[in-house]
Amino acid sequence: METATANILDATLLAPAEKHSAIFARIAELHEGESLILHNDHDPAPLRHQLGHTHPGVIGWEYLEKGPRRWRVKITRTALRHPESGLNILDVTKLAPSVKHSTIFDRIAKLQGGESLILHNDHDPKPLRYQLEAEHGFAYGWAYLEEGPEWWKAKITRNIAGNAGDEGNILDVTRLAPREKHPTVFSRYHALKEGESLTLHNDHDPKPLFYQMQGEMGDVFTWEYLEQGPQRWHVRITKRPTGAGAETLAEIVTKDMRKAEVFKKYGLDFCCNGHLTMREACAAKGLDVTRVEQELREADKVQTSTALPYNEWNIDFLADFIVNTHHAFLRKNLPEIAKYAAKVAQVHGINHPELHRVHQLVQEVSAEFNAHLPEEERNMFPYIKQLVAARNAGQALPASPMGRFKDSLDALVKEHVSVGGKLDAINDITEGYRLPGDACASYTLLFRLLHELEDDTHVHIHLENNILFPKAAELERAFN
Repeated sequence: METATANILDATLLAPAEKHSAIFARIAELHEGESLILHNDHDPAPLRHQLGHTHPGVIGWEYLEKGPRRWRVKITRTALRHPESGLNILDVTKLAPSVKHSTIFDRIAKLQGGESLILHNDHDPKPLRYQLEAEHGFAYGWAYLEEGPEWWKAKITRNIAGNAGDEGNILDVTRLAPREKHPTVFSRYHALKEGESLTLHNDHDPKPLFYQMQGEMGDVFTWEYLEQGPQRWHVRITKRPTGAGAETLAEIVTKDMRKAEVFKKYGLDFCCNGHLTMREACAAKGLDVTRVEQELREADKVQTSTALPYNEWNIDFLADFIVNTHHAFLRKNLPEIAKYAAKVAQVHGINHPELHRVHQLVQEVSAEFNAHLPEEERNMFPYIKQLVAARNAGQALPASPMGRFKDSLDALVKEHVSVGGKLDAINDITEGYRLPGDACASYTLLFRLLHELEDDTHVHIHLENNILFPKAAELERAFN
């Protein structure tokens, strides 16, 4: 809630020529941890992208209100130190054309083994990469940190002899006869030690090889595109350590919540179906697993505010967090969602009969949550906190108020699956909350609230199914 002392800037009161300078001036005045609340009459998303370029990793962005007539955004200075400060960076756009080539190669020549130079440019510097490989072979590694459309960042690293970037671990498939290609790749792969990589160079996408390797060997390797056409493809294949296996969706999100955004994009359920591996989940959806995995790796490079370290918290604290954050969200928003679902179905149901089914599902979700939340708050969560207290005090296993603990956990997980299925159905019926042309303000608000409910519930169920409950079960077993 905004107070009289809140740092607010109403951009609608500024002349167009003044907006940019005024906003950036106010942002420059922020100290670490301070926020500016921006009011506008349209979505200021372009500003968010611009801040991503000008202040990467040091600005947090949170929508407080999303239209249709007013937008409010909380912009927070999360850090004062630029994440690239201290790095070896060359902004090519600041060089005169006559000195660009010589300056770049002079900086590259000064690199020692393992050192890197990060190039900033306003277009793809790929010709430089080709020239480096032509003149120096594979003495340098090349990785894109950002790829347009307005800004490119490329990390050029002088390879250390014997590392995965040298020629000994590269196979140029274009130099092999067709009948030799796959046998040679398999032979070179099997010669790798655990954790080592083989980089393939090819003149077309070697995806058929991926499917053959996965079909014959299973999830014992990772596949990463370093370059994807149109003339050359580079793929790094890495042998997984023995016993590492393929991570499940839940394990991936538990380690890094940022990757949940990739799963949301592709409709991969990391909460109720978090036990599935990437290959299993993508196969069920008919998705290209290599593309999804590539985007997960790219998520590592995205400069965003740090995700909350849920997996590091004590489970008694996590239980309280779930109640104060996600249970509170449901109690605040479910009545409003139910009200708008009924209203919109009544007004627009003739032209959009699917809204009646949405209304019915909302009622069912509300009823299930209204029964589910008190059970957790009265029995399950207090018992989990008693387990923690007993362990810390060296006491015996406390008596469970719910009967057999595992049965209670299983029952709650089944209820999560039921609610998750209904939210998935709402998403399908509304085609991902796509608004029709005749949508009024209430229609728009309903879909926004439903989308927020789905996003919050995915995190809510993930925290319980994949972190809280397994750790609580493990703690209870430790008493025996």
